[in-house]
Amino acid sequence: MLTVFAFVVALGLLIAVHEYGHYRVAVACGVKVLRFSVGFGRPLLRWQPRKQRHGQVTEFVIGAFPLGGYVKMLDEREGPVAPEERHLAFNSQPLRARAAIVAAGPIANLLLAVLLYSVVNWSGVQEPKAVLASPVEGSIAEKAGLRGGEWVQRAGFVGQEPEDVPSFETLRWLLTRGALDGQDVSLTVAARPGSAGHEVILPLAGMQVGDADARLFRRIGLTGPWTRPVIGEVMAGSPASKAGLRTGDLVMRVGETSVVDGQQLRQLIRSSIQGQQAVSGLWRVEREGQLVVLTVTPEVKVDGGQLIGRIGAYVGAQPDMVTVRLGPLEGLSKGVSRTWEVSLLTLRMMGRMVIGEASLKNLSGPLTIADYAGKSASLGFTQYLVFLALISVSLGVLNLLPLPVLDGGHLMYYLWEGVTGKSVSDIWMERLQRGGVALLLVMMSIALFNDVTRLLG
Repeated sequence: MLTVFAFVVALGLLIAVHEYGHYRVAVACGVKVLRFSVGFGRPLLRWQPRKQRHGQVTEFVIGAFPLGGYVKMLDEREGPVAPEERHLAFNSQPLRARAAIVAAGPIANLLLAVLLYSVVNWSGVQEPKAVLASPVEGSIAEKAGLRGGEWVQRAGFVGQEPEDVPSFETLRWLLTRGALDGQDVSLTVAARPGSAGHEVILPLAGMQVGDADARLFRRIGLTGPWTRPVIGEVMAGSPASKAGLRTGDLVMRVGETSVVDGQQLRQLIRSSIQGQQAVSGLWRVEREGQLVVLTVTPEVKVDGGQLIGRIGAYVGAQPDMVTVRLGPLEGLSKGVSRTWEVSLLTLRMMGRMVIGEASLKNLSGPLTIADYAGKSASLGFTQYLVFLALISVSLGVLNLLPLPVLDGGHLMYYLWEGVTGKSVSDIWMERLQRGGVALLLVMMSIALFNDVTRLLG
């Protein structure tokens, strides 16, 4: 129920803000707005404010199906317009006014993202400390000399001024951008807070990145923050339960290997495969101050086409957390920069998908969005705001793409009109609209297929 509620609220808010951008600028430009609708289909609620700007008779509607919205303006292309109201029609406005009205929707979504990111920065958010877990064996991080337990003090792209790293999430975002943009990342790490640090270079420029998923961070080697190697919840009937492992057990050794953190323990479990068979290991655990020796035999599972070991228990304690909170100006500045960075990253990923450098699996549809909405809401209000900001950026960027059925497509028509002095002909307009609808349907079909594939595992 939380997932449905969070999804409907998110969709309703983002669509309302988008359409309000169109509406507000249309009214400011003197265009008569007939209807402002959030949702399609049978109206569930409709009203008309008593006080409206002179010449406006806008009806506000909430439709039964919240998968979209629209602002209907007076327009001679859609119906007869009285001569005395022709100056209020959309199509009779100067080019700059029409372009401003069309662009206002996506811009409203981007401004909303800035506001949401800023609110998160001002209110503060609990994030893991920037202490590195043991790197994945053979990964870029391990080859660069990282061993786990290092405290990341500063980080940045090579050749640029590094910045302080307040949390692991800040570092994760930097690594994502570096891998997708093809830029090496410099880390200043120390053995503990306050001690002298040294520089480590992660050569990410040579990575061939197709998907921004968990496998990307496994290749980099930094999959998460440092955690104590403690056994969490144990599933009934799992290999962990059969071996006698209990919640709260602190794992000291697996075979002849000393265990230093949860990431290393997870890696040892994953790699406990020989051929297609699981390999039993002798585990030494600390339980209520006593040393306990257990024989643990993982089960074999398939993950991304690779055989791995699993024990059916949560591995690793919760990481140490820190509250990241910024002042008014810094929080707003970070909100603007994060919106800009996410926008550029979204455009780059779309471009890579078009030329085949990135997988179409990165496209997500309503089912995945609904799933993420529920998960983020369950984690707290702050995480839900971050989710809303991310979707708002995506909606704004998507609508600025030069596809005929989107706002960006109409802006392309106006660019043509501004350059040539002539509007796009009705015949070409119809052809482009049909092509745009077909392309959009293909994208929606791929996104829905990806959604179903993800949900079915």
